[in-house]
This record gives sequence, structure tokens and C-alpha cells, in this order.
Amino acid sequence: MRIGEAAAAAGMTTKTIRFYEDRGLLPRPQRCANGYRDYGHDTLSRLEFIRRSQIAGLTLAQIQGILQIRDNGLTPCTHVRDVLGKQLIDLDRQIAELRALRATVAEQYATAEAADPERCDAEQICSYI
Repeated sequence: MRIGEAAAAAGMTTKTIRFYEDRGLLPRPQRCANGYRDYGHDTLSRLEFIRRSQIAGLTLAQIQGILQIRDNGLTPCTHVRDVLGKQLIDLDRQIAELRALRATVAEQYATAEAADPERCDAEQICSYI
């Protein structure tokens, strides 16, 4: 199938597919006599894997590492489990940081909401922060 057909089937743009080729996430496709890219149906499953991996928050470098393991004839499942475990740890840390940030902003907002702007200290940029 041509790049436009592959892009439509995968719900991506042709630019995205070319980008994935350049990054090594997709193998270089065969070329037709007219020079057009000719993608096999295995490309669609690879594009779907890339999409699912991105939804899980994996970076392109992590995805490429998983694909390289598969391309070397090995099953990447143990590696994927480890990557997802690290992803969970990172997400929990980010959630904790966001909760702390929210508490800080809520406290500053409550102070600003209760204050009289006319009584703002002219020596400071803004006493709310």
C-alpha cells in the first residue's frame, strides 16, 4: 500500500510516517518501479503499537528500544514490563508534585480572594505571591 493509504488506515499523516521512518521506528519500505513507497500490512500493526505506546506515555526512544528488541527476534515483554513500571513510578511522582503545586496555588488564591487590592503593598510587586 502507498504511504497515503497506510496513513489513512493508521489514522496518521504521511508526514508522521516519514518521521517515524527517519527516526528508525519503521523500516524503510520497498519502492515501486515508479519510486513510491510500498508498505506491507505489518506496517499497520507497527504503527498501531507506536500509537498505543505513546498513549501509555512512552517516549519515541523507549518505543524504538522495544521495537529493536523485537526486530532482533526476541520478545520484548520483560523489557516492556520494566519500562511500564518505571513509567508508573514517574507518574506517581508527577501526581504528587502536582498535588503539592495545587495546594500552594489554592492557598495563594485564597489569600488573594480575601485581600483588598487597594491595600496592596506598593513596595512589593504583588503580595499575593
